[in-house]
Amino acid sequence: MSFPTRTQVWRVKNSPAESVVLDFSDNATFALTEEPLPHLEDGEMLVENVYFSNDPVQRSMIQKDVLEESLCFAPVREGDVVISYSIARILAIDSNTSSGFKVDDLVFCMTGGWRRYAVVKANSSACLPLMVPENVPITAALGLFGMSGYTAYYGLKDILKLKEGDSLIVSGAAGAVGNIVVQYAKNVIKAKTVIAIAGSENKCKWLKEIGADIALNYKADTFPQDLHDATPDLVDAFFDNVGGFILDLAITRIKRFGRIAACGSISGYDKDVGKPTMGTTWPEVTTKRLAIQGFSALDFMFPPDGSNRVATEGFPDIASAFQRGDITLEHAEEIVEVPFIDVPRVWGMLFTGSNSGKLVTKLKPSA
Repeated sequence: MSFPTRTQVWRVKNSPAESVVLDFSDNATFALTEEPLPHLEDGEMLVENVYFSNDPVQRSMIQKDVLEESLCFAPVREGDVVISYSIARILAIDSNTSSGFKVDDLVFCMTGGWRRYAVVKANSSACLPLMVPENVPITAALGLFGMSGYTAYYGLKDILKLKEGDSLIVSGAAGAVGNIVVQYAKNVIKAKTVIAIAGSENKCKWLKEIGADIALNYKADTFPQDLHDATPDLVDAFFDNVGGFILDLAITRIKRFGRIAACGSISGYDKDVGKPTMGTTWPEVTTKRLAIQGFSALDFMFPPDGSNRVATEGFPDIASAFQRGDITLEHAEEIVEVPFIDVPRVWGMLFTGSNSGKLVTKLKPSA
């Protein structure tokens, strides 16, 4: 059997200071190249990427002149391969490698990046076995049973410490993390009231179908008043995926000693970067004694004590909720099949609000 010796690769061409440019002009953010594959060495394997995860954090990583200490991950500079989680098929393993993997296995790959083919380490620093329950689509390893699911889970349990009877606002509620937050908070934790915020009436309708008591369209002219009317008694907690003016408004609708999980700020990732977009209600953080904590799911998945909370808590709890029907994947994944040349275009959908749930790129087979 012959193996590929070259691969298509997407690299950062121009680090964006503001919005990304997803074309092939001189100002394009990314550049498509074709490059030779390195020979396999001890402890390595050749993989073919099948699915790419699309995540807002990738935008932060490519920001022009971003400081490493400002990020959860290392920055991706001009000339670097774009980093992405993926599901990949193993094509070959070095004969001297003992890893537990075998040819044709599908694995969760953390280091392949935006490459059609990649040579990666055959160990847990690069690839992990897919961890999804039986009869669940493998793409859920990038969403519900991946970083999105565990971000929602640990954000609710460890950051907000949400409990039965609490009330919660969720921004970016129709996104990969947000929809899981809505479902887990309402259907598993049994929150009294879950108020979901999204960007269209169709998304709001879907969110009410999966558990939200109230769903508000932030693009409506009446949104500030709608949020006020929806929270007559204020809320206990806020799971924020958006930042910006929605955070500003939400601060005014949280009870004294309330909690905010700062999960993301996608409103400022690809436009108005570095410009102040909120802060007018910040004094209420002090007067209400609000607790705000930023976090990464990785802080809790594999803590410093060496334990594996995914295996002991996160996976079994989410899997049980899924099997009971408390969490659904219906309409919670959007899988877009494209040729490799269109990988950036699909990723760009994250910033236009055109998708719901987890956005996954499926690569069409090579010609």
